[in-house]
Amino acid sequence: MKFVFDLDGTICFKGQPISEKLLVALEKLVSQGHEVIFASARPIRDLLPVLHERFHQYPMIGGNGSMVAIKGKIISTISFDEETLANIVQLLRTYNASYLIDGDWDFAYTGPATHPILNNLDPQKRAKNVKLDKLQAIVKILVLTSDNMEEVEERLSNMNVVVHSHGNEGILDISPNGIDKWSGLQQLGVEEKEYIAFGNDANDITMFQHAMYSVMIGESLQLAPFSSEQLVLSEDTENILAQRLSELGDIQIINKLVNLS
Repeated sequence: MKFVFDLDGTICFKGQPISEKLLVALEKLVSQGHEVIFASARPIRDLLPVLHERFHQYPMIGGNGSMVAIKGKIISTISFDEETLANIVQLLRTYNASYLIDGDWDFAYTGPATHPILNNLDPQKRAKNVKLDKLQAIVKILVLTSDNMEEVEERLSNMNVVVHSHGNEGILDISPNGIDKWSGLQQLGVEEKEYIAFGNDANDITMFQHAMYSVMIGESLQLAPFSSEQLVLSEDTENILAQRLSELGDIQIINKLVNLS
């Protein structure tokens, strides 16, 4: 069985690397013959710092599906077409928006120097913060602040893009049309109903929709209808999650889930 994991808020918390307890639980899945895949909104560049080096060869989906890496190498990037990108950039200028825009590796950042997203942005200095016009193959855009964020979101809804609103953070997350975590899984050759998914937010919906079984960490009103079960966030979340991974890794449990799906 394949096990697919979102990162932030699912198996790593408060921007910290995945704990050793959960890393060991993931390795146990592999020792039982399962495959572990990571699928994050983070670009591959920012996915690596929260994973121990011994996991850097695992299959990864970054940028909500716009980037795919296997054995430590990015094998696929899907970027905005020129016309759509030009329209988005004009929109950002019109509404005085600050942003984090990711190319295939480097990025352009114009947000506040105190914005919380900086805690997760390239902590190991693997990339460069460059002018927008210097970026190649733009794969992901985060709108951080704006004179009128509601109007920006409304205008984006009329473009050929995928938009996720992170309400708690006040951020708009924009991906190229047709890009989501399920499309990223398909690029890895993953088929419908052949994996168990773990996630916590609206950008995990497509991943949950096509999973054989899905586990929501915490509470998301948007994600909940597509979840097979929920693990409530608490001080003991990591222990509970490690225990649940041990249970779901049991082939007898998996066979029961297969029969129910």
